[in-house]
Amino acid sequence: MSGPEDVLFSPAVKAEQMRLGSRAQFEGRAWKSEITDDLRQFLAAIDTFFFATASADGRPYVQHRGGPAGFLKPIGSHMLAFADFAGNRQYITLGHLKENDRAHIFIPHFATQQRLKLWGRARVIEDDLELMERLVDTSYKAKPQRAIAFRIEAWDINCRQHIMARYSEAEIAPAVNQLTQRIKELEDEVARLKGG
Repeated sequence: MSGPEDVLFSPAVKAEQMRLGSRAQFEGRAWKSEITDDLRQFLAAIDTFFFATASADGRPYVQHRGGPAGFLKPIGSHMLAFADFAGNRQYITLGHLKENDRAHIFIPHFATQQRLKLWGRARVIEDDLELMERLVDTSYKAKPQRAIAFRIEAWDINCRQHIMARYSEAEIAPAVNQLTQRIKELEDEVARLKGG
């Protein structure tokens, strides 16, 4: 029976790790497949990720997914789901998932310089109003069309190397607000001193 390590590393990958001297660092490692509290907290802050699928013959496709923070939601101990919002109408992801359910989620979080990688299997869920109510933030101005459920087979958060720090408007707003308040205080003090 295969486990998370076999999902991450095919025999060809393991052979390359052996040839290039990194295999030992991965042997016996406890790869995760269950959603932990740390993973839940990480996902609650995420407003963007990349979703990879492939056709039956292996042609890959990577699509950006975005929404309000926390829109990629845990819905079980091994399952995530997200609302599929109206987009460019190419439906490449939907077509791929009809013939090949293997998928990958890649999440770079630039503010914390982390990257999360999730391997699993995905399926499209249509006409499930109860699930959509769990997934959709009604304050977000996008039209949800269906849900995509993702069963995690393995996941890993790995090194910060080469991730340049970047911050969203929401992440930087508290610091800007603090600076704006301090500038106002100093301007008021200068005006008081000039007047007195």
